[in-house]
Amino acid sequence: MTATFDLELARAVLAAQPFSALLGAEISSFGDGSATLEIPIRPELGQQFGFLHGGVLAYAADNALTFAAGTVLGPNVLTGGFSINYLRPGSGVRLRAQARVVGSTRRQAACSCEIYTEDAAGTAALCAVAQGTVRAVDSERTGA
Repeated sequence: MTATFDLELARAVLAAQPFSALLGAEISSFGDGSATLEIPIRPELGQQFGFLHGGVLAYAADNALTFAAGTVLGPNVLTGGFSINYLRPGSGVRLRAQARVVGSTRRQAACSCEIYTEDAAGTAALCAVAQGTVRAVDSERTGA
C-alpha cells in the first residue's frame, strides 16, 4: 500500500474530477482495502419515474471500486471493467457505495461494491451490487 495515499489525498483526487463535483460526491471512508463514496440525492439526478438514474448508481460503483483498489495499488489506477446488477429503484436522500478489495496482485485488484440509498431516517436499502477490476498504471495522474 502506498503510505501517502490516505483519506485526505483520496478526497483531493475526487475533488479534481469535474463530474464528481457536479454530482456532489464525497469520500466518507478510505483505507485498508475499502472505500465508501456518498452522493446527496436531488431531483436533477433522477429519471422519468422519479427514481435515481441508473447512470448515477453506475458512476458510484465505478468510483468506489477504483478508490478501494487504490488503497492497495496506490493512487495511479484506472478501472479495467465492471459489471453492475440493479436490484431495486433508488430513492431517498443519500446514495452510499461501499467497495472492498476481494483480491489483488501487484498491478491489479478485483473488487466488489454494494450500493445503498438511505431515507431521511437513515434507513438503508440495497439498490445494486457491482464487481470489477482495477489496474495500476505507470503514468502520473493529473489534477490534484
